[in-house]
Amino acid sequence: MEKVTFTVIKADVGGFVGHSSVHPKLLERAEESLSRVDKRHLLIDHHVTHVGDDINLIMTHERGVDNKEIHQLAWDTFVSCTGVAKELKLYGAGQDLLSDAFSGNIKGLGPGCAEMEFVERGSEPIIVFMADKTEPGAWNFPQFKMFCDPFNTPGLVIDPKMHAGFRFEVMDLIENKVVTFSCPEEMYDMLVFIGAPGRFCIKNVYSKTLNDVAATSSTQRLNLMAGRYIGKDDPVLIVRCQSGMPAVGEVLEPFASPHLVSGWMRGSHCGPLMPVGLNNSAPTRFDGPPRVVGLGFQLSGGKLVGPQDFFADVAYDEARRKANQLANYLRTLGPFEPQRLHLDEMEYTTMPDVMKRLKERFVSLA
Repeated sequence: MEKVTFTVIKADVGGFVGHSSVHPKLLERAEESLSRVDKRHLLIDHHVTHVGDDINLIMTHERGVDNKEIHQLAWDTFVSCTGVAKELKLYGAGQDLLSDAFSGNIKGLGPGCAEMEFVERGSEPIIVFMADKTEPGAWNFPQFKMFCDPFNTPGLVIDPKMHAGFRFEVMDLIENKVVTFSCPEEMYDMLVFIGAPGRFCIKNVYSKTLNDVAATSSTQRLNLMAGRYIGKDDPVLIVRCQSGMPAVGEVLEPFASPHLVSGWMRGSHCGPLMPVGLNNSAPTRFDGPPRVVGLGFQLSGGKLVGPQDFFADVAYDEARRKANQLANYLRTLGPFEPQRLHLDEMEYTTMPDVMKRLKERFVSLA
C-alpha cells in the first residue's frame, strides 16, 4: 500500500483584532490557494482552519515529509494571506514569516510544522490539536498522559498491542539535539527532561509493537530562530488513535484537567491551557488564557472525513471552569512569579536591556 503523508503547517500572519483571531478574508484566501493546487493533484485533500490568530493548513498527500512542493505551497499561501492582512491593517501582519524568500523547507522560516508518514490502516482516526498563546512544550504533559499513564490510558494495561509501550524522541531546543527514550522502562529518565518543557519537547512518539509513528508535534521556537521576542509559538500536535494506539477518549482525556503552560500575555506569563471548541478559540482575557482546539478526522484513501470539534462537548465545561479559576488566581500575582515566567523565559523581553543598564549599580557584598 502507498504511504500517505499527514501535514499540518501553521502561521500567524495577522491578528483580528490584536492577537485574538483570524479575519475571515484570510481564511478565504488560504482556502483559494490550496483549492487551486488540488487541480494539479499536489494534495489529496486539505482543510483550512484556525485557533486564535493562527491559520492552520491541514493537508494530506503522497510526497513524504519535508517535501519542497508542499512546503512551498504553504509558504506561498501564508505570503498571500499576509498581503490581505496588510490591506486590512491587521495586527502583526506577516510576523511569523522570518524571511523574504523560501529556501526549500518551511522549517526555520517561522511557521510551525508537524508531519507524519504512514500506511493508512483499515480505520484511521486522527486528532489534530492546535494551541494558541503557548509554546511547543505544552504538549509534553498530555503526551505523557496519553502514552505512559495507565490511569489515563487503560489500553497500556489491557491492549496487547500497547502493553510493550512507546518510544519517545525528545528534542533539546537549545542544543538542537534529540534523545530517544523507551517507555515504560526509561520513564523516570525521560521525566527528568520533559518536566522542563521550555527546553525539552517531545517531537515524535512511536509504537514499539507496531513499529509505527503514533504522534508528532511542531517544535519550532520562533524566539530562538529570530533572536528576539516575537511571541510564543502556538504549536500543533497530530495523534493517531485506536488499533494499537490510544483510543480517541484516551487521547482527549489529558485535557479534561487543564495544566499550566508558558505563554499567555506577551508570551511572558504562566496560564492554564483551556480546551475549547472552534467557536470559543479566540483568546481575549489578558490575551488568553491559552487555548487548545482538538479536531478529529477519519482518513479514507487520504481524504479527510470530518472534522469533529471535540472540545465543543459539554463534557469539557468543568475543565473550562477550572481553567478560569486558575486564571483568576494567577492574575492576582501580576508581575510576580509564577504568573510572570522565570528569568530564563524572559530573555527575549526587556529584561536583558534593564540588566545591562543597571549592571554598574550592582555592588558586591563580599
